[in-house]
Amino acid sequence: MSILDVEHITHTIADKTIFRNISFRLLAGEHVGLVGANGAGKSTLLRILCGDILPDAGRVQWISNVQVGHLEQHIQLKPEETILQFLLSAFSDLYKMESDMLHISEQMGQTSGKELDVLLKQFTDLQEALEHGDFYRLESKAEEVARGLGLTEIGLESRVDTLSGGQRTKLLLGKLLLQQPQVLLLDEPTNYLDTEHINWFKDYLKDYPNAFILISHDTDFMDAVVHLIYHLEHQEIQRYVGNHTQFLHAYELRKNEKTLAYRQQQAEIKKLETYIQKNKVRASTAKQAKSREKKLEKIERLDKPVILPRPRFSFPITGEPGETIMEARQLVVGYEQPLLPPLNLTLKRGMKVALIGYNGIGKSTSLKTILGHIPLLSGDVILGEQVKPAYFAQELHKDKSHPDDTHTAIEEVWHAFPHLTQREVRSALARCGLRSVHLKQSLASLSGGEQAKVRLCKLMLSDTNWLILDEPTNHLDLAAKDALREALIAYPGTILLVSHEPSFYQDWVTDVWDIEALINEA
Repeated sequence: MSILDVEHITHTIADKTIFRNISFRLLAGEHVGLVGANGAGKSTLLRILCGDILPDAGRVQWISNVQVGHLEQHIQLKPEETILQFLLSAFSDLYKMESDMLHISEQMGQTSGKELDVLLKQFTDLQEALEHGDFYRLESKAEEVARGLGLTEIGLESRVDTLSGGQRTKLLLGKLLLQQPQVLLLDEPTNYLDTEHINWFKDYLKDYPNAFILISHDTDFMDAVVHLIYHLEHQEIQRYVGNHTQFLHAYELRKNEKTLAYRQQQAEIKKLETYIQKNKVRASTAKQAKSREKKLEKIERLDKPVILPRPRFSFPITGEPGETIMEARQLVVGYEQPLLPPLNLTLKRGMKVALIGYNGIGKSTSLKTILGHIPLLSGDVILGEQVKPAYFAQELHKDKSHPDDTHTAIEEVWHAFPHLTQREVRSALARCGLRSVHLKQSLASLSGGEQAKVRLCKLMLSDTNWLILDEPTNHLDLAAKDALREALIAYPGTILLVSHEPSFYQDWVTDVWDIEALINEA
């Protein structure tokens, strides 16, 4: 049964058409991966399905009374509420039934006869509904999901207003999973999960009884949980049966077939045009030339296959630093309270280190403290001679010089490197996989992956011999992620990397610093 019909959707952002006249449907129980290059319109399409934005044309038709679940990032949390209380609010309808049942129970003690029979029937119906909803296991269900997503490590009695952005996202995801809607719309849900919790979430979605549409840059994760792929490319959508790996194989075959068909058609067109040009003025062959001219007019021209530019990241090294890049002595990081016990760290020239640990343990805070972006609580951080760090933050921070968010990618880079010419800025952005259409858009209107490419462009142009990268693969498509990995392998300087994707770094880093292991050694 179709629970969603999308008919002839067209949508434009600024002067860029994201998709044109696309149609598809979602059946009950389908597990769909939504894929495409950065900027293809994946997140925009989910927002249209949610009703957050309206398409320029076309129709989105859900079946009546369908429950659609998606992460509402801007939901207001009650400051006094605990993590457990918020998770249990997923079952508010069941708690309402319990309240009604208790109220009916009180009324039953004061009535008799037919009125009592009516109340008894209502009481029995509510009791059966609660048992069907597994009401008496709600707390254990909430604790199971909390444990799977790493919320129990924070403490279920912790107040929701004390949570970090990543922890808050996990909390909202937890409530969504407990509600178990008929359709889940998931946009990069693993961004704030570490390996253990990704594996739990993977198993959860494998067995999810209802439908979902998933956007994820983690291809291993997508491979394990989806059996259909919808691919957005060139303003169109195509359906493929199978997981992501099977899609890549089928897509490559389809692309080769389209390229071959285009070349064969072009050869046929050229052959006809040549014959017409040579023979239309000759009386003896004019009739045949006219016939071929009509044949040429009837040909439905195939579009030339468009090859998207593959990013070519490169990070040149500036200057030769001393042997020691950074030394931390009895370093205590945190805000008002310490997040970790005192740490001792030494980073030598040429080391490429992955800093790992469960989400919320303090990886990002440690990076910011080492760089001096936030004050250390105690201890010392000493940078070596001639060390030039460059930092890629996990999230885009607004530039105070552009408070209205209307500046373009060119302006963003040019503002940071005013000595460059516009041609040099354009060339650098092109190497990062951004086309001219992206350069005319406001930075705020670009996709998460496109914004990440702009920030990586600034990193490429920086004078640096030490890269500090906090989850740089978040939002990047497969081609960009592969290109970044190759660039970091080739980078002759020092790297300190935070990443929740072992497949991205495990075969090229020189060291892995596990914060939990460092705590045990402290």
